[in-house]
Amino acid sequence: MLKRTQRLALAGAVLVAWLLVPGMSAAREYLQLFVKEPYLELHTGPGRGYPVFHAVPRDQSVDVLFRRTDWFKVRTERGVEGWASQADMLKTVTADGAPFKFELGDQAGFSSHRYELGVFAGEYGGANLISAYWSVSLNPQMAVEAAGGQFLGRFANGETGDLGLTHVIAPESRWSPLLMLGVGLAHTEPKATLVTPANRTEQTAYVGGGIRYYLTRRFFMRAEYKAHYIFTKRNQNEEEDEWKLGFAFFY
Repeated sequence: MLKRTQRLALAGAVLVAWLLVPGMSAAREYLQLFVKEPYLELHTGPGRGYPVFHAVPRDQSVDVLFRRTDWFKVRTERGVEGWASQADMLKTVTADGAPFKFELGDQAGFSSHRYELGVFAGEYGGANLISAYWSVSLNPQMAVEAAGGQFLGRFANGETGDLGLTHVIAPESRWSPLLMLGVGLAHTEPKATLVTPANRTEQTAYVGGGIRYYLTRRFFMRAEYKAHYIFTKRNQNEEEDEWKLGFAFFY
């Protein structure tokens, strides 16, 4: 039977494979819309501060690739990709001539957004844990995340800090599994006994997984597990499990 450290390394290798191998998801069909105004302006980025670099003329079509808050990334018939504002997209129509409609703060935004912020409650190495995280998306399936937490236990208290990558599997689904890999720090303050032990701050590495569930508007629930490998100064490396459940919102 594999030792836990071997299982940890194996899980990390599987996660790296997920992150590096492109095209794991099946090809997606995009919504096709037609321009009914004299033209549709395309910006270089999702915001008015980004310059207009292309105009799609009337009666030509665009494919909607994904949405980020009030902006849509689209692709023209000639393969030009750019960002169109929500106000301009509301003036387009579908193939049957019906106006393009969508909900604000809906599941489409959950599938593709820029930032996340959330709080958790759970357990770290048998101690009670409260933590928070902030995430910035590189694309709908990849994000860089920073997390910090405080744990209170029977024998020790402390803080944790993590920085790593998160890969979201099937981001368009209401239930979205995720995989995580990263590094961090763990600061431990043992509780006083007859001999007062020293406080410790040590480097860590982690691998984990979880799932997120879209609730409503910009809110979702997230549960995750992390296996932490702690590199101690005594060359007696330790392992700690982290389980947590919480709520987050995207923007």
